[in-house]
Amino acid sequence: MKDQIEQEQVDAEVRARVQGSFDRQGLMRHLGARLTLIAPGRVTVSLDARPELTQQNGYFHAGATSAIADTAGGYAAFTLFPEDTSVLTVEYKINLLAPAEGDRIEAEGTVLRPGRTLTVCRLEVFAVRDERRKLVAAGQQTLICVEGRPDQ
Repeated sequence: MKDQIEQEQVDAEVRARVQGSFDRQGLMRHLGARLTLIAPGRVTVSLDARPELTQQNGYFHAGATSAIADTAGGYAAFTLFPEDTSVLTVEYKINLLAPAEGDRIEAEGTVLRPGRTLTVCRLEVFAVRDERRKLVAAGQQTLICVEGRPDQ
């Protein structure tokens, strides 16, 4: 299924809706995060290493790691939502598996179960150094589709 999702492309309207919503997120702008993949039910958010994003030992801070994971999952779900809706996180849990260090981190959100109201996503965060990826965080998230309240 993963290969199938990667081969599919979202239509231009969905891509514009997701990118426009992402661009309005002050935290993602503040962190310097960017969308690097928008596919049906799958989104990747990347964040380049900078000293401002680290904790006291020089690793990416768990707050930055968690924030881009939450965002990737939210937008993965949003790619499947109807046009006149918005997305909100209901809950998420993330396990930090290894120190996140490298040139950047990449968070992948993948829809596990789409629903009319609630959608469940898998969250994975990879540290990337010299284009080698290492899984540093994994989690799960539940999102709600808010009807009649377009994301704007």
